[in-house]
Amino acid sequence: MTTTYAALLRGINVSGHKRVPMGDLRELLTRQGHGDVRTYLQSGNAVFTSASDDERALTTALERAIEQRFGFRVECVVRGAGYLRAVAEACPFPATSLEAKQLHVTYFSEPVDPGRLSSLDQAVYMPEEFRLGDRALYLYAPNGLGRSKLAGALARPALFQGVTATTRNWNTVVKLVELTHG
Repeated sequence: MTTTYAALLRGINVSGHKRVPMGDLRELLTRQGHGDVRTYLQSGNAVFTSASDDERALTTALERAIEQRFGFRVECVVRGAGYLRAVAEACPFPATSLEAKQLHVTYFSEPVDPGRLSSLDQAVYMPEEFRLGDRALYLYAPNGLGRSKLAGALARPALFQGVTATTRNWNTVVKLVELTHG
């Protein structure tokens, strides 16, 4: 039996840094024995099938393979199709009535203790808001991520130290659900 997964690579192909061509990523995943490998956009989204049911082992193997192939470390989050759908369905914001640039999901490598976020006074950032979910954080930024003061506050390294975090806009969240359930 195989499971369909999405691999979310953090911080690649941004301003010419950590360049990972999607064709090379597909080839790398195929060499690892994964099937039905596809990529979405240039920002590090890959979908594949695997006989493994161990997301952590898949993540570690992919991170090592990327470092060996490209010579630099790239943090990854690998999540199964069911989880991706559950995250989309659990969105606490009215996703269907918002523009994709207004809604983002940050996927975490592990659960995040809500206490890490207790220093953020959400009232200061209104109308921007965030909600913590299961290994995910939902961010509503009505003026987009680039202008979001709350996104900047959430990006402070100390908040999520020791946890891999990678963010996708709502269009990508929905597309990954489609690709993993297609």
